[in-house]
Amino acid sequence: MRARFRHLLAALALPGLLSTAAGAWATPHVVLVQNSGWMEPFYSDPGSQFKPLVGALAGAVVQPGDALVLAAFNQSLPGAPSPRALLSLKADGKTVRSRVNAALANLDTARKPGSNALADTDLGEAVQAAIGTALGGKPGIVWLVTNNRNSPNNDQATAARNREFYELIHRGAAIDKVVAFPLRMPVQGKHYQANGLMIYAFAVGKEGGRALDALLADKRIASVITEQPARLKPLDRDTVRLVPAQVEDAPGVAFSQAPGGALRADVDPDARTPRASVTWRLENAMYPYTIASATLSARSMLAGEDRKIALAGSRIENLAPGKALPLGSTMQLPVAQLPDKWSMAALKSAGSAYVLPGRIELHLANQRLELSQGFRQRMAALFPGDPLPEIFTPPASIQASNAVLPLEVRVHYGMGPLAALGGLAAALLAAAGAAAWAYGRPRVAQVTVEDELRTMRARPGTTQPIYDKAGAQVAMLKTTLFGHQLLDLREGAQVRLGR
Repeated sequence: MRARFRHLLAALALPGLLSTAAGAWATPHVVLVQNSGWMEPFYSDPGSQFKPLVGALAGAVVQPGDALVLAAFNQSLPGAPSPRALLSLKADGKTVRSRVNAALANLDTARKPGSNALADTDLGEAVQAAIGTALGGKPGIVWLVTNNRNSPNNDQATAARNREFYELIHRGAAIDKVVAFPLRMPVQGKHYQANGLMIYAFAVGKEGGRALDALLADKRIASVITEQPARLKPLDRDTVRLVPAQVEDAPGVAFSQAPGGALRADVDPDARTPRASVTWRLENAMYPYTIASATLSARSMLAGEDRKIALAGSRIENLAPGKALPLGSTMQLPVAQLPDKWSMAALKSAGSAYVLPGRIELHLANQRLELSQGFRQRMAALFPGDPLPEIFTPPASIQASNAVLPLEVRVHYGMGPLAALGGLAAALLAAAGAAAWAYGRPRVAQVTVEDELRTMRARPGTTQPIYDKAGAQVAMLKTTLFGHQLLDLREGAQVRLGR
């Protein structure tokens, strides 16, 4: 396989385009467009919206600075390499759609070299080439636009070929996430007719997974494709959603949903309730799978405390995708870990919120998934005779999953303690100021020397000499905050304080 694609390196590997500026990560995209014989009606039907759809999708998901490789694929044969690069660019945000449309304008169904026979299809080969060669094994997103007929060498055992394709999806270590969009697009060609298309998005690496999640969340894909994405991978994480519906027995604690889906607990600083009873809406987030059965357990991790959450029920049965059921629970609150309102942490947070980050983890054991009947029927209508829905069945090795709900405990400290400390500090400053003023103010001392009354001025903490009428030093005057003192009084000198 690797040798077969060696001659494509110059066409598909784009290290210059896929590199990004320091400190930023732009998303590399590889768009693979099938042009094997089974795709003939999508190219020959005058009313086909196949090519405009690809251009619109690329224009929606490829952002300024992202790298894009557009390639056609069927099955690689000697003299007819596949995939074949049609376009490579670094997106400017304005011309992606028009440039993709122009590159696809002359694309038609491929034929086998030296023959009029239409080319066969190898989905796995195309995806592996995109990951290993076009992306060079680095993170990115691979988009696969196909009629879902996987028949290399015109192999009629499409079920086996599709199973190989899904083995790549579920066991491919480089692939972090895969979603699929089955689309209705009836077309009639000279040789074949078709009812629909499938668009796959393969997120390569953790960064690719985050980029795909962002595209799904900000509705960029939905601006072109209104169909709900069908999840193929992962099936062992983020399988359910928890939404708080009701909170009881927790005075001073209020739960709410924060932007981004995290759970927020707003706590009064005087609240010391050790637990809260929370009723959740547990929603199946695994379209198109029904959770036929699973055993539930949950725990919270807050302020360094790992505590089990007591659930009112420990079983899920026949929870259809998008549907929810109530789930009661009792969870411990980290009240012992909350800073006292006189602590430095509380004083720093006065007027705002002191935040303790954490999470709630829900574990589904003995998980059994079934493809929903609605999805089976839709796939049968779009791809009649295709055994693909049977192969949507998750691998037997996936029998458990985890869902993590970010949680933040926010303690709201008022301005009272800070104001009280501020008042105390102001009083201390005033006292210190008064003391400084008192210390620095000159003091008046009356001293009698040889029956002569003299008035002397001195600041506290100073000592000055006293002279008799002849100019000889007869004593020292020491001044303090509390009065005056005569020191070093000469024997026989006539010196006294006062008159």
